[in-house]
Amino acid sequence: MSLGPLGGARFKLDTLRRIVESGLVRPTMPDRLAKAGIALWRFGPTPAAACVASAVRYPTELALIDERGQLTYGELNERTNALAHALSDQGLGEGDNVALLCRNHRGFVEATVACSKLGANALYLNTGFAGPQIAEVVAREHAAALIYDDEFASLIGDAGRRDQRFIAWRGDVEDDLPEPTLDDLISVGDRSDVVAPAKQGRTTILTSGTTGTPKGANRAVSGLDPIGALLSKIPLRAHFVTIDAPPMFHAWGFANFLIALAMSSPLVLRRKFDPRTTLEDVAMHQAEALVMVPVMLQRLLDLDPRELEGYDTSSLRVIALSGSALPPALVERGLERFGDVLYNLYGSTEVAWATIATPEDLRAAPGTAGKPPRGTIVKLFDDDGTEVLDGDRGRIFVGNEMLFEGYTGGGSKDMIDGLMATGDVGHFDENGRLFIDGRSDDMIVSGGENVFPAEIEDVIASHASVVEAAVIGVPDPDFGQRLKAFVVVRKGAKLSADEVKAHVRSNLARYKVPREVELVDELPRNPTGKVLKRELEDRDQNE
Repeated sequence: MSLGPLGGARFKLDTLRRIVESGLVRPTMPDRLAKAGIALWRFGPTPAAACVASAVRYPTELALIDERGQLTYGELNERTNALAHALSDQGLGEGDNVALLCRNHRGFVEATVACSKLGANALYLNTGFAGPQIAEVVAREHAAALIYDDEFASLIGDAGRRDQRFIAWRGDVEDDLPEPTLDDLISVGDRSDVVAPAKQGRTTILTSGTTGTPKGANRAVSGLDPIGALLSKIPLRAHFVTIDAPPMFHAWGFANFLIALAMSSPLVLRRKFDPRTTLEDVAMHQAEALVMVPVMLQRLLDLDPRELEGYDTSSLRVIALSGSALPPALVERGLERFGDVLYNLYGSTEVAWATIATPEDLRAAPGTAGKPPRGTIVKLFDDDGTEVLDGDRGRIFVGNEMLFEGYTGGGSKDMIDGLMATGDVGHFDENGRLFIDGRSDDMIVSGGENVFPAEIEDVIASHASVVEAAVIGVPDPDFGQRLKAFVVVRKGAKLSADEVKAHVRSNLARYKVPREVELVDELPRNPTGKVLKRELEDRDQNE
């Protein structure tokens, strides 16, 4: 995607303006500013450069808070220097693939920065993987080392056994594991500056597939333009205390970790999400930014109202959400409780972000995914590759400088005119706001009518007694497929299947009313919060 010479220059100037306004560039000692510039020149726009630059400018300021305490930027820089040197002594270096199977804690951060300083490629494994998936991905990606939390020792089996293995977090398992910990390596590593690699390392995020072995999505480093684009929609500021709740092996959690590192913002991490602990962290650390996936916001808002009101959240300036659909009913509840601080980002592992909805967008149209930020193009095409008219539904294609470079095993997403498919279908309203109608492969054909589940799910979730819902298509001899809804009822509420159907019938066309409604305690989800509809389909077939 090209903006042309003039458009590109304007975009660069806008990026610079956004970065200055964010406070990322602020008065500092000339020698420190020069050293930070040298770090960026040496390492390029990488986690290594962000860590070194923050340590040079703000060595005593807080970088990270986790369950083991606090680290300043000076300490983080020295520890990652030591880890990089120690990993190098173990035979790891530029171009090697290093797999990480870690929850959110300092070990994840330190391993990522150390790999970046070495020019090694970091591969992030999903903590929800089964043992065979871990072994298959580690072998397929030719990982030279595996860094893992000890709680996963029984899962990894022989994965990476012939290569280097290190423990990122020890404490959950009493077994005496033979591999050294990252702390062991740091304790013996040289804390002096690391010589920048000739070639920058890459990051590989695995797609959040719910079947088979997920594919690795390769992504090269980007400049400051993506941060400028994000800041054009979300008012993040340098040094904001940021709670990054989604797993950082996922694209959304990882992106916000990098943004916090680049903006010298203290990062608050917990290995597992808990709504009460999150609210406690907001109040205790006076957090200005809270990053979540929608189901996490739902769990916060499902706390007893009196308990929820007991937490001071007045410091929050941004609640940034992404990773799965954000139902309109949840948007309205979130705005009512927290005020105009909700931001909804739509994107994918492959295209990064595509659109961002501001609080103004969400108040005007609670179901919207928003508008593209600066430097991003979003178009809708039909199955024949023709751009659809405004208001019509089409396949969503995105163009920006953050598009991934292809799957590690080969292949990519569909492309049209330099724009990449997200795999979703949607439509624009008259104000240019994007709405996601569902996955292109989720469409259900029932009685000759095309139905996208998301619309029905949103309507069901709007019922006062409903927490959430999922709709699938199940085989039907007369209609080809019929609609079945799985509905989670709010605690203490009473709701029948017929009442669910009546609610849908009063809001949507008759052919969109589920023929079956099953009331369930919860919906199955993967670690990144997406509903596992395949499990619902399997459950229906086995009944």
